[in-house]
Amino acid sequence: MKLDILAIASHPDDAELSCSGTLASHVEQGYKVGVLDLTQGEMGTRGTPAIRLEESDKAAKIMGLSARENLGFKDVFFQDDKDHQIAIARIIRKYRPEIVLANAVTDRHPDHGKGGSLASHACFISGLRKLETELDGEAQQAWRPKTIYHYIQNNYIEPDLVVDISSYWNVKKESILAFQSQFYDPQSEEPESFISRPDFLDFIEARSREMGHKINVKYGEGFTVERVPGLRNLFDLL
Repeated sequence: MKLDILAIASHPDDAELSCSGTLASHVEQGYKVGVLDLTQGEMGTRGTPAIRLEESDKAAKIMGLSARENLGFKDVFFQDDKDHQIAIARIIRKYRPEIVLANAVTDRHPDHGKGGSLASHACFISGLRKLETELDGEAQQAWRPKTIYHYIQNNYIEPDLVVDISSYWNVKKESILAFQSQFYDPQSEEPESFISRPDFLDFIEARSREMGHKINVKYGEGFTVERVPGLRNLFDLL
């Protein structure tokens, strides 16, 4: 299966919190969209890897994804190195996305900046013809996505572009709440975490409103770019 967009995320729920409105929007427009989670979030304060995988599947259905995979890298301890880059390159060559959405270039959680860098490097080496990879015993062809956009996470980063997700805010919220183990649940007996406080989802909505305000819409998701975007028609801009 060829994907149009592949979101690469250090942890299950990174994509939901940061770019699920964008993903859902493009699914409705007819694009094939997928998510690649790098870890199972096993070092998180709440939940278990098994629960996180179940929640990921539920969120994937809510967003209408065509594919979702988890590479099972070691949460917190994965590195931006050859082996990890090649593992991601195999998935990029498998799905051949035109666009990759990756973690923020820097953020509160070190895995986010590391994951963003790792995804970027993997996209580059995936396009090297002399890099030999196999999947299910068959040689893969080189593939490099046309562009990479880094979604903005906890720390504020001035966006280079903002996607209007006003019609998809409810989908975004529902996909986030699919991760019931991670967010506020008054019945939970697990320890409180940074994201399980009751006001955290208020912050996510405020951030989406802030991004939307920048382009005169109700809700938006911001991204930074690695290269200057090009246009053929100035009327493509909002």
